[in-house]
Amino acid sequence: MKILRYSWLISLIALFALTNCSEDYLVRPPEDSLTDADFYKTDEEVMAATAPLYSRMWFDYNDKASFSIGDLRSGIMMAPWNSREFGAFNANGDNSEVIAGWNAFFTVIQQSNLAIRNVNTFATSDVSDEVKKMAIAEARFMRACAYRNLVLAWGPVPIITDNIAIMNSTDIKRNTISSIWEFLTREMRAVAEDLPEEPYATGRITKYSAEGMLARFYLSRAGVESTGGVRNEMYLDSAKYYAQHVIDNSGKSLMDDYRSLFLYPYDNNNESLFELQWVYSSAWGPSNSVPAYLAYSSDIGNGDGWGGAYGASWYVISQYEGINPIGTTGDTIRGATIDTRLYNTFMLPGAKYPEITQDYTADDGTVAQRECIYPNNTSDASFACTKKYIVGKAVDVAEGASSQHYPNNTYMLRLAEIYLIYAEAALGNSDESSDATALEYVNKIRRRAGLSNLPNEMGNGDKTYFTADDVFKERTLEFAMESMFMYDLSNIFYYNKPRALSILNNQDRGLFAVYPDTYPDPNYWTFVKTSWHTERSITATEGNFYLPVPTADLGSMPSLTEEPVDYYQSN
Repeated sequence: MKILRYSWLISLIALFALTNCSEDYLVRPPEDSLTDADFYKTDEEVMAATAPLYSRMWFDYNDKASFSIGDLRSGIMMAPWNSREFGAFNANGDNSEVIAGWNAFFTVIQQSNLAIRNVNTFATSDVSDEVKKMAIAEARFMRACAYRNLVLAWGPVPIITDNIAIMNSTDIKRNTISSIWEFLTREMRAVAEDLPEEPYATGRITKYSAEGMLARFYLSRAGVESTGGVRNEMYLDSAKYYAQHVIDNSGKSLMDDYRSLFLYPYDNNNESLFELQWVYSSAWGPSNSVPAYLAYSSDIGNGDGWGGAYGASWYVISQYEGINPIGTTGDTIRGATIDTRLYNTFMLPGAKYPEITQDYTADDGTVAQRECIYPNNTSDASFACTKKYIVGKAVDVAEGASSQHYPNNTYMLRLAEIYLIYAEAALGNSDESSDATALEYVNKIRRRAGLSNLPNEMGNGDKTYFTADDVFKERTLEFAMESMFMYDLSNIFYYNKPRALSILNNQDRGLFAVYPDTYPDPNYWTFVKTSWHTERSITATEGNFYLPVPTADLGSMPSLTEEPVDYYQSN
């Protein structure tokens, strides 16, 4: 069972009561964190001290803020009523998920800072130098990942590396985006030197986790350091270098089919480079709560299943090959796709999921159970609800599950992204590239999804080149509902603001109906926009592209409204 295989995570539950955070997330270190000098006596105790950084400290982000920021705000997900501020692109500083995401990231940063301080201060001579170095590297890795999400979602934010040193400060300033990315690449290079090539235990990060992050970070930094819309070639080369090093040396490989990525138990598979580690527990914090909010109904939940009013947007459905416009009005699309990413990311009427148990009402009126068949809603407003990360009822999960408590992990970095980072870096500032290695990486992603290689314009053979749009589309579909798309748009925003804003402003985010040709076992679906729903688009601008700093933090730290300063010049 998972909880035995990942026994190091038991410490996460045991330490839960000791790692609750104070409400002053930005500055003040948690008063009830694990600071007892007696705890850091052995290698095992030191590594147990960093265990909560793999899950509990990310919980409030993972809970709802992750998909609110990454998928709902970006236009992958449609939610016409719930979380309306995010979908409408006008969330303010009092929005609960703005606050949750901000607080969660600074909680990760606080706890990482504290772990570094504690290992340096309290670890005894019985703790090996290797373990001290590894534990500190883990904390620096987590801190850098939290800052990466912060700077992409909020723009300039303050870099804090020692909460205790500044706990009485009332004059914390934000740092410039450029200096934040310099800090992040410096940090992750150091981390890559200090982490082992093989994990200390299943689920722990490695040198290749850090190098994968470096590929991701340098791709971002290339845009930050662009000139006139031309990305920095040196950082593009660095992204390509680290991506190739991970591909060649990590021993990682793509899962054979896309379905396997989310078919439980998928945790810590050979495609994964970094996951948030969840375990089934009755405690609040060590388990994954996301399935509760995204499962379409209690029919496939465990006293939860509140995602019936969330679903795929018209924008993302229209991206899948084989689903094409019908007529000239733009109100109807129709078809089916062999792209397995659709059916394993979103549910369409009649789609079957034998791994998920579904309650249904039998002909005699009794409630029975069967394999999940996504229901057919014949009204003029329906939802293609989320499949990704939905693992079903307790009977479907060996470790057990209950309302808002699930054991499945959350991907934070996987090899498929490294392939696409390589391709984008190889493409660089060109509109297209014939780099054979990069083209093959793009095609491997497509073939794994059941598609052919990129087709040529005539439709009678393979492309001998690929374009920026090809890479962008593969990223969009590969990582839909993995809380990625808004961060991708932020990377584009760094060097091409008009393009990022145009993508957002030309999305259709309104209601639509999904009609199968037959039910069950449909051959194709027809998607028709709901005529009476008029709130179909947003207005994204340079002024509202980034999320606002929570109102409470602005009130207690007015210096956050001042112009950001260069981190290295101000320290």
